[in-house]
Amino acid sequence: PPYLTALYSLKPGHNLEVAARLMSVFVEEMLHLALAANVLNAVGGEPVVDSPAFIPRYPASLPHSAGAFHIPLAGFSRHTLETFMRIEYPEGEDAAPEEEHYHTIGQFYRAIEDGLEQLCASLGEDTVFCGDPARQVTPALLDYTGGGRVIPVTDLASARAAIDEIEEQGEGLKHASIWDGDRDMFHPEREEVAHYFRFQEIALGRAYQRGDTPQSGPTGPAFDVEWDAVYPIIRNARAGNFAEGSPARLLIDDFNQQYSDLLRIMHRSFNGRPQDLLSSFPAMGGIAHAARALMETPAGDGIQTLA
Repeated sequence: PPYLTALYSLKPGHNLEVAARLMSVFVEEMLHLALAANVLNAVGGEPVVDSPAFIPRYPASLPHSAGAFHIPLAGFSRHTLETFMRIEYPEGEDAAPEEEHYHTIGQFYRAIEDGLEQLCASLGEDTVFCGDPARQVTPALLDYTGGGRVIPVTDLASARAAIDEIEEQGEGLKHASIWDGDRDMFHPEREEVAHYFRFQEIALGRAYQRGDTPQSGPTGPAFDVEWDAVYPIIRNARAGNFAEGSPARLLIDDFNQQYSDLLRIMHRSFNGRPQDLLSSFPAMGGIAHAARALMETPAGDGIQTLA
């Protein structure tokens, strides 16, 4: 939701390079959700994404993190972009795995990987990976066209591959490169940088190119970032701030209903009906339309718009 809120807050016809990068990150985050569900299903777990407890109340900290910063639902801005970079910040090679109170998401995923390895060593791989393979999201069931790949998880090797895919798209290959090993979603002739570095490109208004490093920063073509071509949406808006039955509340309720419906589709997809995931794509299109309608509607204070 934070990435989509920033994306949909961009006014049409502006910030095309920014929008392309935000959209590519969102699409890959959806892949990461499917990969995480595959790992959980592979060990006999049951992903839960349709519960009210699953939806954060913004501003929120990253779950299980040290709570070092808060993430708002806010329009695109320098501050929002800085927050996104903190979410995707690459951990150092010597950073310890942390299942609780981590400072980078990479530490959390490394803790999951370590936990799987320890369980396999003590219980045996066949005992750990006891999940029904029919619950896996596979390339045959998901026509995925973004960067990365769908990885069915059935053993420790495939679980490692799925976790590596998530880490590398977010932080870069082996924590030492800006590249994530994939091709650019919108420009297949280009190599793709990891999420952190895509956000850095936006912050600096310049693309990375072959030969660049984390130390050099991007040295490729410059592009315009129109920081003011953004709807002035309410930060962390809540339905309860608007009277029931009011035009604003009706728009908000419609968006919330569509978002809830999407979560229910995804929940079914990760709990025995992976073929249903295809029907989530039209639902996402409806959410985009509903979000645009919110952000174009005045909030009533003469300054802000709904979100």
